[in-house]
Amino acid sequence: MARYDIEVNGRRQRVDAESDSPLLYVLRDQLALQGPKFGCGLGQCGACTVHVDGRAMRSCQIPVSTLGARQVTTLEGLGNTARPSTLQQAFIDEQAVQCGYCINGMMMQAADLLERTPKPTVAQIREALAVNLCRCGTHKRIVRAVQRASGQPVTA
Repeated sequence: MARYDIEVNGRRQRVDAESDSPLLYVLRDQLALQGPKFGCGLGQCGACTVHVDGRAMRSCQIPVSTLGARQVTTLEGLGNTARPSTLQQAFIDEQAVQCGYCINGMMMQAADLLERTPKPTVAQIREALAVNLCRCGTHKRIVRAVQRASGQPVTA
């Protein structure tokens, strides 16, 4: 077991973990962050998505030992219940959550998209979110939430 200093949501954190421990396990088990979820463990479903240096990445596939000085942002780092981010508020306003399991990944992927493309088209939103699995059928509401967060008229 080794000790790692990682930056999560703007705070330096010291964690003890095996070098091959997935970042997801450290976030949930040691730092008590519940945004990222364990879904498939293979990087395919997107439930564990976080931002590493501002880019959406699958935390189940990132060994904690590879982070170094890179910055990690989880769903909790976007906002909180008292002060939700614009994106989080849009998901609330559009009632885009059903079971909620995929929402972490959907929001983190959407935040990455909006950072790179502030006014995405519906096609761009769908393409960006296609890498995340949702079985509840709230896709239309999720797309509308991303449109709302971008400040565009909701058309989807």
